[in-house]
Amino acid sequence: MQEITKLREQVGSWESLHQRVSDATELLEMEEEELLGEIEQEVLGIATEVDKLEQQTLFSHKHDDKDVLFAIHAGAGGTEAQDWAAMLLRMFTRWCDAEGFKVDLLDESAGDVVGIKSVMLAVKGEMAYGRLRSERGVHRLVRISPFDSSSRRHTSFAKVEVWPDVAEDIDIEIADKDIETQRFKASGAGGQHVQKNETAIRIRHIPTGLVVSCQNQRSLTQNLETAMKILKSQLYDLAQQKQQDEIDELKGEDVDAGWGSQIRSYVLHPYKMVKDHRSKHESSNPQAVLDGALEPFMNAYLRYAVGEETAQAAEQ
Repeated sequence: MQEITKLREQVGSWESLHQRVSDATELLEMEEEELLGEIEQEVLGIATEVDKLEQQTLFSHKHDDKDVLFAIHAGAGGTEAQDWAAMLLRMFTRWCDAEGFKVDLLDESAGDVVGIKSVMLAVKGEMAYGRLRSERGVHRLVRISPFDSSSRRHTSFAKVEVWPDVAEDIDIEIADKDIETQRFKASGAGGQHVQKNETAIRIRHIPTGLVVSCQNQRSLTQNLETAMKILKSQLYDLAQQKQQDEIDELKGEDVDAGWGSQIRSYVLHPYKMVKDHRSKHESSNPQAVLDGALEPFMNAYLRYAVGEETAQAAEQ
């Protein structure tokens, strides 16, 4: 019923727009000068509505309206990569704050010196997955290292993972024999224990090797429920990816989903530029992007993704 209601609203919006265009056309055909001002205002209103509906059509994934489980992992490179991971966390957090999204910290592993090794977030907001799925992949930073006494240029990598929060909508059974659980003490930055009891939980899914941990909830039970929810979403995503890989193999494509295929580069030296390697969208103001100005990149990716899906459909 929720799906029917959503589809009716979408169809209703287009039908309403069609009626407005028909009414405006009829007024224009009357060729009465005193109506021109009214018609002009209606045309502007229609144009605004078209832009709004066109934006909605870019959300082509069936889970675009879902909330998100979001992770950042520092790549190889120690302090440099861990600092870059923290910079990405700040960038995404600032974007979420500006958009009015709610962000909950589920798990975090602090860096050895600065930054973070990894972090897991739950993000809630309108079309959260539809907008944040553009960020999934490897992000590359080129800069003069603040940690290098010789002021040399360094390249750092961090991996972003994004899953739609579909745990409540999917039927995935996880047998007790397929998981191993480990309890540990929740800790904050620097390894300081925030609780004396072992309320944090780590789950390993034996068949796939997936490992999920959660330590931000107040009780062991809450952390276990959240960790199982994350595991279900990851297993669903894994199944979807396996299906896509099989399709790609049948089509004869060589798809590289490894660390070498960065989706976006952030260059701070010797010039300043952020470039998305999929949509080709660029910005000459990396500081603004790192401060959370991600919307142009997200919109460019959505248009790119729709084009890719259309091309694949044509090939089939």
